[in-house]
Amino acid sequence: MSLTASTVSLLKFFRGAQTFPPSSSSLIFQELALSQEILEDSRTKGVVTALYEALKIRDAEAIQKILAPDLEWWFHGPPSHQFLMRLLTGEQESDFRFVPHSISAFGPTVLAEGFDQSRSIAWVHAWTVTDGIITQVREYFNTSLTVTRFGNTDQSDCSSSIASLHCPSVWESSLPDRVGKSVPGLVLAI
Repeated sequence: MSLTASTVSLLKFFRGAQTFPPSSSSLIFQELALSQEILEDSRTKGVVTALYEALKIRDAEAIQKILAPDLEWWFHGPPSHQFLMRLLTGEQESDFRFVPHSISAFGPTVLAEGFDQSRSIAWVHAWTVTDGIITQVREYFNTSLTVTRFGNTDQSDCSSSIASLHCPSVWESSLPDRVGKSVPGLVLAI
């Protein structure tokens, strides 16, 4: 394991071997926080990637270990497109394959996007991973999805609490040209 110079400096700081001016120590803590965020994103993305691998080979035992028994499910799309629910509940054998073209993690939220060109279907799954298992899924079919991070801005002159809210876009689906003629757009705040 290789330590960055900042991490070594941070260790020396905590051992009392060296002191830092406030600006240097705050930069080190920011880097450490960013490293923790990247590590968490990697872990949550790994859980979702493992789920898609288990789905691909229809490994029911692995799927049960990855999904919470009380999985919260939200679906947006035509009822005929509830392929994942049918697959996981064993209600009906489906030939639909969930092969993600992209997987992105934002803390506990992991977004996976895929396409089935032969059926003109695009899908997005927004998974929530808690303590290494998936506790929530939001499915979107043939819908353009924009994900925003919900938070406060640093505007001290705002008198209204609503005026101080800011929702920067952190992810946007990329539908292929052949999917749907008119696709509704939705916004998901995380």
